[in-house]
Amino acid sequence: MGRMALPAHPAHDDLRRRWASATGHAPHADRYADDLLARWAEPQRRYHTTDHLLAVLDRVDELADHADDPDAVRLAAWFHDAVYLPERSTNEERSARLAERALPELGVGPARTAEVARLVRLTVTHDPAEGDRDGEVLCDADLAVLAAAPDAYAAYAAAVREEYGFVPDDAFREGRAAVLRQLLGLPCLFRTPHGARAWEERARQNLTTELRLLESGM
Repeated sequence: MGRMALPAHPAHDDLRRRWASATGHAPHADRYADDLLARWAEPQRRYHTTDHLLAVLDRVDELADHADDPDAVRLAAWFHDAVYLPERSTNEERSARLAERALPELGVGPARTAEVARLVRLTVTHDPAEGDRDGEVLCDADLAVLAAAPDAYAAYAAAVREEYGFVPDDAFREGRAAVLRQLLGLPCLFRTPHGARAWEERARQNLTTELRLLESGM
């Protein structure tokens, strides 16, 4: 995989340990971890950063008892935004293909590799099928930021706007409002029992507040 020098982050040692555990302590695992961490630290990112990776992994751990294959979900978390260019619509597909190339090189079997790639592609819609427990865990973990405390949610929304700094204000407000309306129109944002119980109400409050603010500026 080989990429740029890795910027420092206080969680890197912990993340490397977590990566090694999820990959079964495969030989050369650190090299792959460093490549992924360098991707998550690319300069165009403001929200989809190492901190987001860490937050998603923490939420996966919180929800792990619900998953059929928790380590597949953890690996999918590592890859789900490994390729991220805000102006592109192919990030999830390219991230899934990266997983399909990298994981066999680490000795991860075909079935788990396929599951990881499937989960990464699922983050296009965040709409797992009923009974897709791995998909429910990854999607809930990725969307858990929507249930953050109001100040943290405001920081998330501001970071998303920064990532799309190349989009004019009016176009951004219109597009972001459409995304929020789509989310609010879902019968449920979170599919795991814990997510539904702990995160649904606050997430809807946050989304409604952001939508109201956007509409007031339109």
